[in-house]
Amino acid sequence: MSISLTRDGAVAVVAFDRPAAKNAFTLAMRAEFVAAFAELEADPGIRAVVLTGTGGNFCSGADIGEMGETPPDAFLARMRQLHAMARAVARFPAPVIAAVDGVCIGAAWGFAMASDIVLASDRVRFAATFRRIGYAPDAGLAWQFLQAITPMRAKEIVYSGREVHAEEARELGLAMEVMAPEALLPRAMELARMIADGPATALHLAKRQFAAAPAMSLDAFLDFEATMQPLLGQTADHRAAVSAFREKRKPTFNAG
Repeated sequence: MSISLTRDGAVAVVAFDRPAAKNAFTLAMRAEFVAAFAELEADPGIRAVVLTGTGGNFCSGADIGEMGETPPDAFLARMRQLHAMARAVARFPAPVIAAVDGVCIGAAWGFAMASDIVLASDRVRFAATFRRIGYAPDAGLAWQFLQAITPMRAKEIVYSGREVHAEEARELGLAMEVMAPEALLPRAMELARMIADGPATALHLAKRQFAAAPAMSLDAFLDFEATMQPLLGQTADHRAAVSAFREKRKPTFNAG
C-alpha cells in the first residue's frame, strides 16, 4: 500500500507514501486513495482529516512512467479515477487540512486545493506543470484556482507552469500559513484536533454551505441556509452549548 492511513483519536491522517518517487501516485494508488477516504467517511468517530505526504514531499503528481499511448476509453477511465480522488477530498463531510511540504505538482495541487485549509512548509514548491507534458490542468485545479485567486493570476500560473513558493502562495491565498518543515505536521494536527473538538454536524453543514455557495444566488443561498439552523437547533450539541453558555463554562461537543 502506498497510501497510508492512521488515526489519532477523532483525527485521521492520509498520506501519499511512496517517498522514493517523491510520492508520485500510480494507477493502483488512485484506488487506494479513494478507498481510504471512503473508509473514513464510514467512521462516525472521524471529525477531521490531515492530508499529507511522507519523506519531505507532498506529491509530485501522477507517475509519468505510466503515461504514454493509451486508448481513449482507457484514458477516460483513468480520468474518472483521478476525479474520484479530487471528489473524495472535496466532498468529505468533515474538514480536511492539507499539510504540504516539498513538491506539490500537477494533480497533487488539485488535491491540496480541494482541501478546506492548506498549510505549507517554507520549502514548498507548488507547480501546475501540465504544459510540460502537453496536458491542460486536471483534478479540478483550474476550478479550484478560480475560487481562491484572480482569473488573470490563475492563467499566468497555468500558462507558465512556473513554481509558486511558500510566501507567494500565502500572499495569494493558496496557503493559509507557512512554517518550518518540522512544525508542519504538528501544526496541522493541532488545527485538526481543534476542529475535531467542535460540533461535528454543524461543521459538516458549514462545509456544505461553502461548497454550494459559488453556484447560488444570494437568495437561493439564504433559502439553503435556512434549512440548516432549524435542524441544528434540535441537536444535542446545540443544547449542550447553550447550557454551557448559561453556566459560564466551555462546552463539550460529542453528540453530533
